[in-house]
Amino acid sequence: MGKRVALVLAGCGVFDGSEIHEASAALVHLSRGGAEVKIFAPNIDQRDVVNHLKGSPTEEKRNVLVESARLARGNIQDLAELEASEFDAVIFPGGFGVAKNLCSWAVDGKNCTVNEHVNSTLQAFHSAKKPIGLCCISPVLAAKVFPGCEVTVGQDKNIDGRFPDAETASAIAELGCKHICKNVNESHVDKANKIVTTCAFMCKAPLHEIFDGIGTMVQEVLKLA
Repeated sequence: MGKRVALVLAGCGVFDGSEIHEASAALVHLSRGGAEVKIFAPNIDQRDVVNHLKGSPTEEKRNVLVESARLARGNIQDLAELEASEFDAVIFPGGFGVAKNLCSWAVDGKNCTVNEHVNSTLQAFHSAKKPIGLCCISPVLAAKVFPGCEVTVGQDKNIDGRFPDAETASAIAELGCKHICKNVNESHVDKANKIVTTCAFMCKAPLHEIFDGIGTMVQEVLKLA
């Protein structure tokens, strides 16, 4: 039987929800790996709604679960209903929605709070010694919830202008976690905590390299499951 994996979304769209290419890449690699996937999102309002054409916020109000249903093709459940005992692993794609809706990192940085259902989900999988996969900005969730863990968001310096958000690595270190520098086509495995991370769009790279990096993360998660 294939591994049972929960995928947690944060909306639909890079600037206010889940990064669509990352979510899709994770789903493709999970499918290729023979995993049985169920998709979840918290039933909460988005922090903001961004006009992705103009890159500016609007006055709209949108719901994270409803917007995530676009990516899930309607087949999605409220994160409050996720039972870790029914799954072998959990994966969080990135996107600003992680830093806005799943936690308040976009506003508060390392002093952020984590959504209660996101926190309880992470704690449940960690306590059960089941792997947690995170990409792009979502490793900050692990850094906040599991002090002392190891994660990567790419590099800790803006090498050749490819890592414009490199300061995130410093914030992770300030939380008492260890940041591991990795290239976009690599992932890092914290074996002690069963946390697998890759930088994805935290690096300015061709889409196929981001896709491949997410693939390494998914493969490592499935190995640990």
